Amino acid sequence: MTPAPGPLPTRPTPDAGETRALMELVRRLAEREIRPVADEEEAAGRFPRETFRTLSELGLLGLPYQSEHGGGDQPYEVYLQVLEELAAARLTVGLGVSVHSLACHALARHGTKEQRAEHLSAMLGGGLLGAYCLSEPTAGSDAADLRTRAVRDGDDWVITGTKAWITHGGIADFHTVLARTGGPGARGITAFLVPRDVPGLQAAAPERKMGLNGSPTAQLHFDGVRVPDDRRLGEEGQGFRIALDALDGGRLGIAACAVGLARAALDEAVAFVTDRRQFGRPVSDFQGVRFALADAATAVEAGRALYLEAARRYDAGEPVSRHAAMAKLFCTDAAMRVTTDAVQLMGGYGYTADFPAERYMREAKMLQIVEGTNQIQRVVISRHLIGPPERD
Repeated sequence: MTPAPGPLPTRPTPDAGETRALMELVRRLAEREIRPVADEEEAAGRFPRETFRTLSELGLLGLPYQSEHGGGDQPYEVYLQVLEELAAARLTVGLGVSVHSLACHALARHGTKEQRAEHLSAMLGGGLLGAYCLSEPTAGSDAADLRTRAVRDGDDWVITGTKAWITHGGIADFHTVLARTGGPGARGITAFLVPRDVPGLQAAAPERKMGLNGSPTAQLHFDGVRVPDDRRLGEEGQGFRIALDALDGGRLGIAACAVGLARAALDEAVAFVTDRRQFGRPVSDFQGVRFALADAATAVEAGRALYLEAARRYDAGEPVSRHAAMAKLFCTDAAMRVTTDAVQLMGGYGYTADFPAERYMREAKMLQIVEGTNQIQRVVISRHLIGPPERD
């Protein structure tokens, strides 16, 4: 089964009027439906499934994919700005859209024409939610060491193993699963599209996390899960390349989410220090406070410029691995600094759950870990600069 060509590697130039209308739609949705309940929903650990159904109905879950399959025909430059806006309102939502898009990527870019016709429209605009299943309990940063195995049995594949740290684990409707079909290393890995309701697929209890309590993260156990060969994505042994291809876009999604989170923390800090008075004047009058806010604002703008530049390269079909790693590294480190400074500027109030600053700080830590830790991003960037290190 040889895959038909996926969507073209180059994407349309953004239309200014269309982009403004789209962003206004997203801002209204964020301000009216997402932001007002974010604190309560995160504290209760509730996933906003109805919000995702609304996003699907509005076409916001398939923005960077082709309209013939239910996508929005939007360039990544626009899609990432939407992610930033959603993440600024509630990171669980922005991250969820990014993960869903990541889960759709293998089918959209590497599936056959028949596979895309059968599955992609429902995935992009049919109210479904996706999960991306690469990491395992013993294969995180070294993703090529995965041990989940898929064995051929007639016209089917039988998948056995455990996936770990899966966003939307236990609630996703479909899963892009990377499993070993050959020998050790990257060349023995194949991608599969696995639905939710197959026998043998079971989710563990959600992880107890520092933050993002509304976004379930869980292990998935595959106990002899049987899928037909027509759910194999790409050729046998091509899965690791497919996974890395998807991660470039995924890392840009995390960068945009990080900028949105940092922006939310900055807005919270500005509002607080402007209103709060100490020593007979607003806290915002003090130079130390002003300098901290100036640094935070600069980090937000620099992060946005970096992810947008990487997005333009991505839209132009240029290699983007180095720039995606840079954007993910810089933006998530910036989010950690900005959210930490926001808590500090707000003093004891910032440390309480009465204000969202402490939640932003806890959530920022996760962004430095997902889609490849920031140490791995530094490895990627340095390899592009000077090549791999010498081996003993």
